[in-house]
Amino acid sequence: MARSTDWGFPRWRGYESSREAAPVRLCDRHGCEEKGDCPAPKSPNSIDRWYFCQRHAAEYNKGWDYFQGLDKEEAAARAKTERSESAGYAEAQHYGWGGSGDGSRSADEMRALEVLELEADADFAAIKREWRARAKKVHPDVKPGDAAAAEEFQKLQLAYEVLKAAEERREWKGA
Repeated sequence: MARSTDWGFPRWRGYESSREAAPVRLCDRHGCEEKGDCPAPKSPNSIDRWYFCQRHAAEYNKGWDYFQGLDKEEAAARAKTERSESAGYAEAQHYGWGGSGDGSRSADEMRALEVLELEADADFAAIKREWRARAKKVHPDVKPGDAAAAEEFQKLQLAYEVLKAAEERREWKGA
């Protein structure tokens, strides 16, 4: 029995030896010659996949609507199932990346910033200024008996509380 001494390292083989080409799947986007190693579903609830390069996968996923064709209750049920199944992969509260606008804000903080109509990288001073300006316009003392103004004030107050608690957590973590 002849034993090989190359142990699988190509540089130890002689020049005359050859290796067969490994098959590489190309990107499914027409005209793209990149390696297609990012699977993407062809349609919701389908096992068929496209295989794109990273650039085309990002372009494809940008417009993907996971809840397309579902009514409100089905979409809520699917979202709840997804959250419960992926809860083990959620990022811990005490772990963050660095600064604002780079993924360090939670989904609740992002929704609160939307209520205040602020950008994701707004600092806390800008948040406080915007909250005060908006709250003064719809405060129950300014507009007594106006149910819509009271509801808007409650939304603003809740958004501010969420952002204030997050800011306090960041300050506590940094200390």
